[in-house]
Amino acid sequence: VGAALRAREIQIWTDVTGVLTTDPRLVPEAYTLPVLSYEEAAELAYFGAKVLHPKTIQPAVDFSIPVRVCNSHQPEKRGTMILSESPETENKIKSIAYKKGITILRITSARMLGSYGFMSALFQVFERHRTVIDVISTSEVSLALTIDNTAALENVVRDLERLGKVEIEQGNAVVCIVGEGLRNTPGLAARIFSNLSDVNISLISHGASGVNITFVVKEENLADVVKRLHKAFF
Repeated sequence: VGAALRAREIQIWTDVTGVLTTDPRLVPEAYTLPVLSYEEAAELAYFGAKVLHPKTIQPAVDFSIPVRVCNSHQPEKRGTMILSESPETENKIKSIAYKKGITILRITSARMLGSYGFMSALFQVFERHRTVIDVISTSEVSLALTIDNTAALENVVRDLERLGKVEIEQGNAVVCIVGEGLRNTPGLAARIFSNLSDVNISLISHGASGVNITFVVKEENLADVVKRLHKAFF
């Protein structure tokens, strides 16, 4: 409606004050971010920040309309403003989101090497069974990806086994670190993972987006990982 009216500003009134540095249920000292970019907000929404649905702000993006997220219980608070562009912060990281209930699928096949149709065949399996892929990482002969909807897992695995060997690893969580300038800041990934040197990282995705670093850990390590990173960067 705001986009159709070409509104000066769209406001979303919810039960929290804007978008926070992380989930306050895990980290009570998490605080509200004053400004985010559309791209940062979309990444956070997709990877677990409950304040926004990933598709909510698309009409606003199309017409460059600012979106303000406010708290109906504390209307005097300014909340978070979401704009087409947002400045980098000193530590580059703005927020840490996460998603639980993640399953990793690892597909290994010598047929991948030098093959130009392998990826197409693989993605058609997920299209056929209407299963969304969250995070993906590949090498020359193997590929790892995550899904959060396992309703069609048995059928997906059966079809993938025609392409190569399939391993299933359940009980994981995706951690998504968001901020402008993540891809272009030397040493930032080293700083993130040095804080988690004793935690097994199952999968890392970095570079596809300039504003996020995504990795996968066991669900039982999630709370500790988020608390450590928040303490280190905020």
